[in-house]
Amino acid sequence: MTASADTREVMGEAARTEEDPSTGEVTLPSLPESARYARQLVRRLLVTRWRLAPELTDHAVLLVSELVANAVRHAGAGSLGLRVRRRRGWLRVELTDPSRALPCLLPVRELDITGRGLFLVNELSDRWGVDLLPDGKSTWFEMRVPVR
Repeated sequence: MTASADTREVMGEAARTEEDPSTGEVTLPSLPESARYARQLVRRLLVTRWRLAPELTDHAVLLVSELVANAVRHAGAGSLGLRVRRRRGWLRVELTDPSRALPCLLPVRELDITGRGLFLVNELSDRWGVDLLPDGKSTWFEMRVPVR
């Protein structure tokens, strides 16, 4: 599939409305446009189905965007996999990519214009990490969710 076809696939909401990252891994092309689609999927899930608080939802959507952007920038070609899980008191978001290179949390200075992705994940999530897989890695974060 060409890059333009991948882009149309990512942006073609009508063709992908059935995808749900809470029931299985959603495959995304390694393109910048995938961050937007991932944000849409996660926001729809957290607001519509799980009815999570707006601030928690906004933070989770931002962090998803950062994980996808980092994977597109650093993992190279190949597809990404997005999965969202919820268990009592916790929300977990996982993004798989084909690279086994570990992400690095760098110090952030006030005037830096790049390199803030993992800093934000570290600051806004309750915990995060990386699991090495036979064919890449899974970068994940977890956030506490109030129990009703």
